[in-house]
Amino acid sequence: MSVATETDRLLLRDWRESDKQAFYDIMNTPPVMKHLGGVQDWEGWSAAYDRIAGFTRDFGHTFWIVEDKATGEILGFCGLKRVNAPGSGDLLGTPEIGWRLRESAWGRGIAKEAAIASLDLAFGRFGYPEVIAMTIPANTDSQGLMIRLGMVRREDLDFTDTRFGPELNPAIVWSIDAKRWPAARAAALA
Repeated sequence: MSVATETDRLLLRDWRESDKQAFYDIMNTPPVMKHLGGVQDWEGWSAAYDRIAGFTRDFGHTFWIVEDKATGEILGFCGLKRVNAPGSGDLLGTPEIGWRLRESAWGRGIAKEAAIASLDLAFGRFGYPEVIAMTIPANTDSQGLMIRLGMVRREDLDFTDTRFGPELNPAIVWSIDAKRWPAARAAALA
């Protein structure tokens, strides 16, 4: 197992084969999947897992497992991938930060802690000039984290994700660049 980075409370690490079933079991709930197209069947999750593994193989990073350092519990995922959503147009291939946490991890600052570590890697180790994040208008919790991370709303980049109907569209885009990250990071930690 390779650890991408760690924080005071968390390990962000590569996936193990055993994580595939464990992640599905704890994360595939109606509240967690509410803004992500709903509960997945095993076939859908297997395809998503293969895409996650492909990002590691092709780009050296992915949405890493977020693990509680004290307990070894899987809390969710957070990390970096390349935009691959159908309909994303010019965004295709752009570095994207994303997160998904189990319900018991909500409201504890876990997503912010993992996202800060992921953005540090994006602008440090990987040298990206800009990173985007995407959600839907109804997902105000994710938008709140994007704001706390210093991301800026980019309506000019919004698009219709052709995998989903109107209830999960448009995909709305936020961004932050490497120049703004140090000040945004300091504010997020304050």
